[in-house]
Amino acid sequence: MLNKYYLMKFQLEDTIIKGVKIIRYDSFSDNRGSIWSTYIKDEFQKLGLDEFNHDKFTTSTKNVLRGIHYDNYTSKLVTAVSGDILQVVVDMRKESETYKKHISFSINNSNRYSILLPPMIGNAFLVNSSNSIYHYKLSYLDGYIDAKDQYTIKWNDPSLNIKWGLNEPILSPRDK
Repeated sequence: MLNKYYLMKFQLEDTIIKGVKIIRYDSFSDNRGSIWSTYIKDEFQKLGLDEFNHDKFTTSTKNVLRGIHYDNYTSKLVTAVSGDILQVVVDMRKESETYKKHISFSINNSNRYSILLPPMIGNAFLVNSSNSIYHYKLSYLDGYIDAKDQYTIKWNDPSLNIKWGLNEPILSPRDK
C-alpha cells in the first residue's frame, strides 16, 4: 500500500499580480502533529517553475518586520514554517499594470501555503506570533545575490499604503 505521504500534491493559484502565485499543499495530520511537503521536484517541473538552488531560514520574534527587498535576478518561494506572519509582496516592475501594488497574506500553522515570487517583486513579512520560522527557497539566474545587490523599499513608504497593523516594528538598520 502506498503511504499517503507520497501522494501529496500542490494546488497553484494566480493572484492579481502577474507571476505571483499561491501554492497550497496537501498535508497529513494525526495525534502526533502534521507533515507536509513544500518542494517536490517533479511537481514543480510539471508546473513549469524555476529550478531552485539555495535555501535560507530566518527565526524572528513578535513584531519583527523584514523587508521590503527585491532584485532583478531571484525567484523566491517563501513559506512560514512556524508561527503567524503577515506576508506582503509588492510589484516593483515599472512596466507592470500592477506597479507598486501590494498583496497581503496571513500565513500560519492552520493555513500552510507558500508564495512564489518572480524577480522584481518585493518581499516582506511581519511576525504576529511570539516567534516564527520563515523559509526562503531561492533560484538565482547568476551567482548568489547578497543584500548589497538587492533593492530595499522603506516598510512604511506612503506610496505603497501597506496596512501593517503597528507603528513601531522591530527593524534591521537596512530596513529603517
